[in-house]
Amino acid sequence: MITELAVERVAFTCGHCWHKWSADYDVQYYRDDNGDEWEYFNRDGHGVPSPYDPQGAPACPICGRRWVGRLTARRHVPVPPGPASTPRHRLTGPREQHRTDRRAAPRLDADAHEQPSQDTPAT
Repeated sequence: MITELAVERVAFTCGHCWHKWSADYDVQYYRDDNGDEWEYFNRDGHGVPSPYDPQGAPACPICGRRWVGRLTARRHVPVPPGPASTPRHRLTGPREQHRTDRRAAPRLDADAHEQPSQDTPAT
């Protein structure tokens, strides 16, 4: 059962070349049938390892080294269906026919936001 949904912005700073970048991850927290808690990270429609873990850290786009990210911002997404007072709209026709513009909307990639400025490292 999904217990929480969120979008998390994760910042990275390469410890080798000092390049800075960030990416947004969709995160699901859920509880399995045994009562164990899990988190699932998704980036641009693909499941990925945790960016907070050395094995899941993405490669630096400049030098290819991997550095663990840090959380810089978070947006909670309410888990449906929510309380009875939650605004909702019943679909009256087939889902494929509802708001067909969704299929043509441009993709919102995980790094489609303003990136951190590149400070010159101290020598």
